[in-house]
Amino acid sequence: MERPELPLPQLRAFVVLAEELHFGHAAARLGIAQPPLSQQIRRLEEKVGHPLFRRDPGGVELTPAGRELLPAARRALTDLTDALAAARAVGRGEAGRLRIGFSASLALTVLPGLLDTFRRHCPAVHLDVREMTSAPQIAALHDRSIDVGLLREPPPDEPELRFRTVLTEPFVAVLPTGHPLAGRRTVRLAGLADEPFVLLPREDGPQLYDRITGLCAEAGFTPRIGQQAVEWQTVCALVEAGLGVSLAPASIRRIRLRGVAFRSIEPGAARTAVAVAWRADDPDPLVRRLLAAVGDRPAGSGRTLRGSG
Repeated sequence: MERPELPLPQLRAFVVLAEELHFGHAAARLGIAQPPLSQQIRRLEEKVGHPLFRRDPGGVELTPAGRELLPAARRALTDLTDALAAARAVGRGEAGRLRIGFSASLALTVLPGLLDTFRRHCPAVHLDVREMTSAPQIAALHDRSIDVGLLREPPPDEPELRFRTVLTEPFVAVLPTGHPLAGRRTVRLAGLADEPFVLLPREDGPQLYDRITGLCAEAGFTPRIGQQAVEWQTVCALVEAGLGVSLAPASIRRIRLRGVAFRSIEPGAARTAVAVAWRADDPDPLVRRLLAAVGDRPAGSGRTLRGSG
């Protein structure tokens, strides 16, 4: 069945006349003369195929067809008003939905403060926060299944993406408490050369994996990978179980396990970077709002940097 087009001025004219039941009063309320109002009502009646008003010298009243149409016409105008207001709020970056990917370890550093700052500025925005490692975040940004990523060690060759470093922090050695080096405040990295390592799989975070193995290479050895785990909490649990040692961002010290010791390493100048990532061509104002919140958030652990990548 073909649906007739119902211009909004005709619906508006119909609803106002139905409320006023007087052409002069309705025309004044609409800010038009009576003849244009009469024309709009006649055109609407032609589309309906039946009179909507009964006109007589004593006034105007709705016909049964008019009474049937009135609630739907009011809903249509209200829905449109609400939709326009919602669209304008989204366009201003005050409402809508923002999908954020984040590496699990960032729940220990920048994520809570960032989300709190953003929600205070944009309380009507729905946040869809998804835990994922760095490589899946890059893929999700490309396929547009997330809008923003928070990841470690951003990749160097991603021309369609933009990165902003928001935090750097040192690495620490992760040791079982019974390890001979756990009694020291600082561990020389070369002293771990003969130990099996527990690391995240390279495919989940190639830049961080290469950063850690590169630090080992600078210390004169290639780490022997004994176990792999996707989450840092699992890495620490495997270290506690005596299955190896690890190198991790310093914020991992917030994971409290009785059988794990975290120690500073020498040389200690190496740091790992945390970055916010987004698509270069993304016009979504919510992305800009989040980037502004990155600059306004309370400082987490580590060193905060600003600038674009």
